[in-house]
Amino acid sequence: MKAHTKDTQAAISPDMAIELLKEGNQRFVANKQAGRDLLEQVGDTASGQYPFATILSCIDSRVSAELIFDQGVGDIFSARVAGNIVNEDLLGSIEFACKLAGTKILVILGHTACGAVKGACDDAKLGNLTILLDKIKPAVNAVSEPSDTGLRNSKNIDFVNRVAVKNVHMTIENTRNMSPVLKEMEDEGEIKIVGAMYDINNGKVTFL
Repeated sequence: MKAHTKDTQAAISPDMAIELLKEGNQRFVANKQAGRDLLEQVGDTASGQYPFATILSCIDSRVSAELIFDQGVGDIFSARVAGNIVNEDLLGSIEFACKLAGTKILVILGHTACGAVKGACDDAKLGNLTILLDKIKPAVNAVSEPSDTGLRNSKNIDFVNRVAVKNVHMTIENTRNMSPVLKEMEDEGEIKIVGAMYDINNGKVTFL
């Protein structure tokens, strides 16, 4: 499989980009990854890169976007931060990826049993991590059930996973509110901004 070129990138629509990622995840789950010469792709992309997707995911070591979507060198921009939240620095990077480098889709990718989400559920405190977890707490508060405070913590994995999904949706809304550039691109049909969840138990990605 060859690295993307300017022409192949231009031929991909936002909907096609979603399908490419879905197909890649299906290959990953089936353990039938596409044949690639990664070093050849290094050479192919030395003079320029033409990725078709931008993925904002958690730093979790189990959630490598290139692996779980079965992509090669030069296929995707991968932005990573604990809890897959957005701030000005990340949005600037994503604006570059979409507006200047031509990617067709922005995926906000959460995952099950997320440690950052667990920390927000437990109101954990640790240096700068405290500031990051504060960005996830609105998602914790937005999940109303269970109402019993004794069940609203990291020991309740169903609660954690519901918060993780809510956090993806809220990150999408924050992206639209904080980035007029990306919002305009989405409104004009140049890109799609979508959410997805990765299941650490089976490797499957579900688009929301």
